[in-house]
Amino acid sequence: MSYLDNILFAVLLIAGFGFFAASVKKIIRNINLGVDVDRKDNPKARWKNMALIALGQSKMVRRPVAGILHIIVYAGFIIINIELLEIIIDGLFGTHRIFAPYLGVVYDVLIASFEILAILVIFSVTVFWLRRNFIRLKRFIHSDLTGFPKSDANYILYFETVLMILFLLMNASDYHLQNVPGGYSHFHKAGSYPISQFIAPIFNGTSNEVVGLLFEVFWWLHIAGILVFMNYLYFSKHLHILLAFPNTYFANLKPEGQFDNLASVTKEVKLMMDPNADPFAAAPADENAHPAKFGASDVQDLNWVQLLNAYTCTECGRCTSSCPANQTGKKLSPRKIMMDTRDRLTEVGKNIDANKGVFVPDNKTLLNDYITPEELWACTSCNACVEECPVNISPLSIIMDMRRYLVMEQSAAPMSLNAMMTNIENNGAPWQYSQQDRLNWKNEN
Repeated sequence: MSYLDNILFAVLLIAGFGFFAASVKKIIRNINLGVDVDRKDNPKARWKNMALIALGQSKMVRRPVAGILHIIVYAGFIIINIELLEIIIDGLFGTHRIFAPYLGVVYDVLIASFEILAILVIFSVTVFWLRRNFIRLKRFIHSDLTGFPKSDANYILYFETVLMILFLLMNASDYHLQNVPGGYSHFHKAGSYPISQFIAPIFNGTSNEVVGLLFEVFWWLHIAGILVFMNYLYFSKHLHILLAFPNTYFANLKPEGQFDNLASVTKEVKLMMDPNADPFAAAPADENAHPAKFGASDVQDLNWVQLLNAYTCTECGRCTSSCPANQTGKKLSPRKIMMDTRDRLTEVGKNIDANKGVFVPDNKTLLNDYITPEELWACTSCNACVEECPVNISPLSIIMDMRRYLVMEQSAAPMSLNAMMTNIENNGAPWQYSQQDRLNWKNEN
C-alpha cells in the first residue's frame, strides 16, 4: 500500500469509528431518558447471568437448531474480527500479516480457525435465510413483523455472507501471491488456509499484478464492509450483539411474577394507616412540583432498564410464539411491545436532536399512538415471554406499568376489572356477595 492508501485508510477508520461513537452516545442518551432504578445489587448473580445467558447463550440452545447455528454465527462474528486488529495495523503502516512473525504456529492455527468458522457462518446464515424466506416459520411471518423489521433480518444475513466471502477471497488471493515462485512484492508466507487454498486456483492463469489488485479490492471491501455494518447496528435489531451483555447484567433478579410497589402509593397508604401521621407531610416540598405519575404512558415514564430492553430486542419472536394470548388470536404481541417502545424512543430522541437537546411535546405517546389498551389488557401476566427471551428482556414489566397508568391515572380499566375491585373494596372478596357469606364454600364441601 502507498502512503496515500495509508492516509485514506486512516480517514476511513476515523470516519467509521466516529459515526459509531456518535450513535452509541445517542443510544446512551436515549436510555437515560428513563426513570432511574437501582440495579447494582448482588453483583455476583448479575455477572453469572451475563456469563451464562449473554456469553454462554444458555437460553438460545433451548431450541437446539437455531441455538447451535446462532452460536456458530456469534463465535464467527467475534473470533474472526480478532483479525480486524491486524488489518487495522497493516492498513495504517502498509505492512503484511504483521502478527505472523511474532505468533508463529499460533498464527497458523488462528487463521485456519478463522477460515473454518467463516465457512460455518456461511452455512448457518444460509439455513437462517431458508428458515425465514423458504420454510417461513410462523414467528418470522407474523403480522407484527412487516416493513423494515422484516427486511432488516435479511439485510443482516446478506451482510454477514458477503463479509465472509470477501474474507475468504482476500485470503485466497493472499495465499496465491504468497506462493508465487521467487516471491511477489511484500507478500511473505504466513498463515494456514484450509478453505481458501481451494479457492485460490481461480486465480491461476491471471497475472500477479491483477491478482495483487484483486487482493487490494477484497481487502478494502472487507474492512469497509465491517465499518459500514458496525454503523448499521444503530438502525438494526443486530444491536443486541453489543447490548445483550449489559441487558443480562442489569436484568431483574426478583422471582418471576413478583412486582414492585410504587413508592408514592406505599407512602400514601402508610400515612392513611397511621393515626398519628401528619397528612401534610405527603405534600411535595416544592409547591410548583408535579405529583408523581402513576404508571407509564410514554417512554420517559419507563425506567432505563426497560428502555435498554427495547434497544436489546432481537425481534426473534420467541416471546410472541409462546404467548398464550397471541396463540388464541388476541392482538397482544410481546415482540411488538418492545419494537413499539424502541420506535417511540427513537422518535423522542430525534425530537430532542431537532430541538437542540430539549424535548418538545409532539402530542404523541407510547400509549394509544403505538400500543393500544386492547393489547395491554389481553396479557395474562403469565411471564411466558420473559421466560422465553434469550437475553432476559421483560415485555411484561412495560405492559404492567402501562396498565397502572390506565387504572390509576385514567380510571380506564375494563368493566370486569372495575367490578372486581369494587367487590374487593365493599365485600373483601372479588365476588359480589357479603362478607358474612365468604366462607360458605367450606360448609358445602
